[in-house]
Amino acid sequence: MTAATAVRTELEPPPTRKQTTMRRLKQSRVLIVMCLPALIYFLVFAYGPMPGSWIAFTNYNYRDGIFGSPFVGMKNFEFLIQSGQLWLLTRNTILYNLAFIVLGNISQIALAIMLNEMRMKYFKKISQTIMFLPYFISVVLIGVIAFNLLNYDTGAVNALIEQFGGDPVKIYSAAGIWPLIIILFFLWQSTGYGSIVYFAAIMGIDSTMFEAAAIDGASAWQRIRYIILPSLKPTFIILLLFSLGGIMRGNFGLFWNLIGNNAVLFETTDIIETSVYRMIVSQNNFTSSTAVGLYQSLFGFALVMLCNWIVRRMNPDYALF
Repeated sequence: MTAATAVRTELEPPPTRKQTTMRRLKQSRVLIVMCLPALIYFLVFAYGPMPGSWIAFTNYNYRDGIFGSPFVGMKNFEFLIQSGQLWLLTRNTILYNLAFIVLGNISQIALAIMLNEMRMKYFKKISQTIMFLPYFISVVLIGVIAFNLLNYDTGAVNALIEQFGGDPVKIYSAAGIWPLIIILFFLWQSTGYGSIVYFAAIMGIDSTMFEAAAIDGASAWQRIRYIILPSLKPTFIILLLFSLGGIMRGNFGLFWNLIGNNAVLFETTDIIETSVYRMIVSQNNFTSSTAVGLYQSLFGFALVMLCNWIVRRMNPDYALF
């Protein structure tokens, strides 16, 4: 650097915040272009519909539109609370998702560990392929499979019961048994695919830890208990936080194709998504459906923030933000 350049550099004022920001944007222009599709997606499908939430506080009609319809305040929410419908939908949605999260993660971890413990290379690959297939089966086809298994007249389950001398069961009229059926179908469809993340985490564990354990004479169960499971803890917590973020979001495709519009089963199978769908399609009830959807979003957001705060207080390294 020459003397003239040094003097000029000293005389120049430091860059402003705007100049610094523009310089960083220019340097990251390639990354910004790569992020544009995702940004556009969220702007159009996540932030764009937000003004429509105003319908939840109005007596909506087509003639006046969203912002011209009469304002009714919290009456739509009061109606849902007084009717007991909001409590039923919240209870079912949360309990199903808790079962999906807990049982799903446990089964995925167990499956990933079993795959890791396999020593036959070709059998491991075949097993992985077979276990991944249910995830790619359409929920419509799952509904057909369930109907052919559980149908009163021609279902395989009732045919098997009759073979052993029992009386056929009207499964599509027994609301109490359907939580178990839905959970089993969910686990069958998602466990194989969901185990990929845990299996990848196991593959990332330092091999020297297993070698040291083998030298010390550790058994397979001891390797699992003292090496694999503690190493999977960060992955489990991150996936748990992501899952809790959608605890108020039900698996609409699975529930609708298994249950349909069977009102007999609504007490134990009706979730927020299926109820909102019926409100719009069958009743043209935009106000109640929007109120339920807004409640669902706010409740889920508050739950994510609370869980993340708890995790950050316990161990900041495991928190999402």
